[in-house]
Amino acid sequence: MSSAGLQEGSGSQPLLRARSLVKEFSVKSEGGGHKGTFRAVDDVSFDVYPGETTSIVGESGSGKSTTARIIAKLLEPTSGTLEFDGADVTRLGKRELQAFRSNVQVVFQDPFSSLNPRHTVEQIVSAPLRYQGMGNPKDYPRIVKELMVRVGLNPDHSGRHPAQFSGGQAQRIGIARALVVDPKLVICDEAVSALDVTVQAQVIYLLRDLQRERGFSYLFIAHDLAVVRQITHRVAVMSKGRVVEEGRRDDVFDDPKDEYTKTLLAAIPRINPEWDRARIAYEQLQMSGRPSAPGGSGALGTD
Repeated sequence: MSSAGLQEGSGSQPLLRARSLVKEFSVKSEGGGHKGTFRAVDDVSFDVYPGETTSIVGESGSGKSTTARIIAKLLEPTSGTLEFDGADVTRLGKRELQAFRSNVQVVFQDPFSSLNPRHTVEQIVSAPLRYQGMGNPKDYPRIVKELMVRVGLNPDHSGRHPAQFSGGQAQRIGIARALVVDPKLVICDEAVSALDVTVQAQVIYLLRDLQRERGFSYLFIAHDLAVVRQITHRVAVMSKGRVVEEGRRDDVFDDPKDEYTKTLLAAIPRINPEWDRARIAYEQLQMSGRPSAPGGSGALGTD
């Protein structure tokens, strides 16, 4: 599988340092009393470098999404530390959390459940700007339309609601919303797993291009290593709450050390013509100067 076009970041110091993260959840008995604790994340450490993508991969229940929610400050760790851009962000007050959210944004797995169905695209994409009090509200419609063009959506449809878009298009709305505040880190939590293979590929190529243009980092959460190989620089493999293998992408993919990693890699199809067809279609759209929507039917495509 080709990973052409994937470039290394330039930062020598990590943007994000996660050290010895632990997350425990209380387990209740059938009668509602305390039965014990479940350790969903167990002593997890990894780095994310400026301009690069670090992927956390593993099967369902491995703890990867819980880890992502800790990094996004949607969950507090039971123990362990987080450093972001050189500062300790393990515990943040309300004002500090707001500042953190301007630098760290999330693209969720299900675009429809993460987008307010009553709001228009303009309201959805501009929401982080309003929350942060950034810029002049008079400029928001223009900013939203410019971002819509960049992610491959028709800017004339900024007044539409999420239900009027396909799954792939709705995910592009989520990407635009994440980028509107120009974050340093974008967390993609299974962001393409709900899409079919062709649309997955198109969105991955878009994410790669946006990273090259804007220089931000990704924390990419996924269970599909075929997808991960297309976008990542570093990989952390999780199983039962722990990182069992970590390293540069090619080291992990070409010479895995852990048996669990070998099992995951053995399940990857060696040849996937859908990815090649999607790449060619995407490159043709880029060369034609049209928004990068799959399907070859203009700004909205068929995704």
